[in-house]
Amino acid sequence: MSTRTIAMTDQIQEYLLASTVREPEVFRRLREETARMPNDNLQIAPEQGQLMALLAESIGARRALEIGTFTGYSALWVASVLPEDGKLIACDVSEEWTQVARRYWQEAGLAHKIDLRLGPAIETLDALSRDGLDAPIDFAFIDADKTGYDAYYERVLTMLRPGGLIAFDNALQHGRVADPNAQDENTKAIRALNAKIHGDERVTCSLVPIADGLLLARKRS
Repeated sequence: MSTRTIAMTDQIQEYLLASTVREPEVFRRLREETARMPNDNLQIAPEQGQLMALLAESIGARRALEIGTFTGYSALWVASVLPEDGKLIACDVSEEWTQVARRYWQEAGLAHKIDLRLGPAIETLDALSRDGLDAPIDFAFIDADKTGYDAYYERVLTMLRPGGLIAFDNALQHGRVADPNAQDENTKAIRALNAKIHGDERVTCSLVPIADGLLLARKRS
């Protein structure tokens, strides 16, 4: 038994990946291709992808939402556990990055479950609302501009069914949230969101220290 989370050494990380992560081969190839791109730091870790898939599956998710898709790795994990008639609405602003995503979604046999919407996320959510496609959502993953997280949270919470789950990436900002000297806009935005959700009676929450921190908020009612 331990009263605190152990430090993630390289040795433990290698063991974790080798012994617990069931990463399909096509997922691995996408991750490795993305790692060679200039913005590779925007990609989530495989153990985080597997955790999100487990969470989505455990709540019986049929409709999911992703704000910030990049090259589509996280979307692969979530879409893989949705039922055949399930749908993941993936929001991003980059045609270039999502072209890579489309290629791997097709190869993985999951493209029919993913509805890619290009454009600013708030505008996409507005369009979904106008079209009557905004609710209910079972699972949402937010991994986009950090200063927009609070606005995304409020909008997505209205779309989420009771018992539905929102996951926020980069909730630790590489440890900067705990450093009072870190006052960049991204860190301040995440720090404020963590505090807000901690005190928000609309949800139950947990910040999981996996990768760069995954903040989970489950809608109560």
